[in-house]
Amino acid sequence: MKSTNRDSLRGPVLRSVSRSFYLSLRFLPKALRDPLSLAYLLARATDTIADTVEPPATLRIEALRDLAAAIQGTASTKTTDALRKSFAPLQSDKAERTLIEELPALLTWLDELSADDRAEVRSVLVKINRGQSLDLQRFGAGDEIRALKNAAELDEYTYLVAGCVGEFWTRLCFAHLKNFSARPESEMSALGVRYGQGLQLINILRDAGDDLRQGRCYFPADEINSLGLTPTKILRDPIRIEPVLTKWREKAEQGIEAGKEYAAAIRSRRVRFATALPAKIGARTLALLREAGAGALTRRIKVSRSEIRKMIVSSALGRSKQNSGAAFR
Repeated sequence: MKSTNRDSLRGPVLRSVSRSFYLSLRFLPKALRDPLSLAYLLARATDTIADTVEPPATLRIEALRDLAAAIQGTASTKTTDALRKSFAPLQSDKAERTLIEELPALLTWLDELSADDRAEVRSVLVKINRGQSLDLQRFGAGDEIRALKNAAELDEYTYLVAGCVGEFWTRLCFAHLKNFSARPESEMSALGVRYGQGLQLINILRDAGDDLRQGRCYFPADEINSLGLTPTKILRDPIRIEPVLTKWREKAEQGIEAGKEYAAAIRSRRVRFATALPAKIGARTLALLREAGAGALTRRIKVSRSEIRKMIVSSALGRSKQNSGAAFR
């Protein structure tokens, strides 16, 4: 693949499909930036396939399985070309259409990674794709609002689509950076899992209203039922779901605290800053969710671009003052 094409993938294409993760990646050393960027783009591509609403769920499950096989190197280029031709025209979002059109280039980039990095990217995508497939099996029909059964299913989902990324990030950092952390890899990996799960819970809390309107409820059915509710009644009487929202906000906050611990142990200031930024954005999002309460189900909650820019500037100024804790000040 031409270097200019790869520059486009790690630059404009990545920036167009990722608001906050792209900002973190910009500050990482190149040895980390390439495998992390590619893994994100592949995960976003498989997610786009899974979320394309026009084909029935059975076809999306099959397409996701085919793309997952291509990522693992067990499917032919014809399979990828067929996916690109069938799914790219269905994307109303220009950035996602471009991402699907670039599938062959993404897979070429994967082949050109070092053997160790390629194995790491494939390993984390196995788990992410498993989570995406479970999501389609549980919610793909869209004929009614369905909920996860219990907290164990929610924990499983947040691990598969995000917690495993904390493990992946940790393995890459220990492999590529000397003296990466003041803590052992096993401790950093466990913190990374909790951090990733916390960030995913924030996404679930932030998007809960939209998800319910699309037939998906990630809050456990047994917890909803204990309040005398069913998933179909939540939007009609949102205030009653507050105890469940509060529980999972608190769980997300614990994940953000784990992320702060993780970042504080990193010796490289650049990598610490890149790792800390999602925690800062996540903490601010949680504050907005707390303020909104059940109202978050009826309106969009997100941190503005101007606030994120201020976070970056303030953290960068803190770094320049040699303050090891500046990423969280």
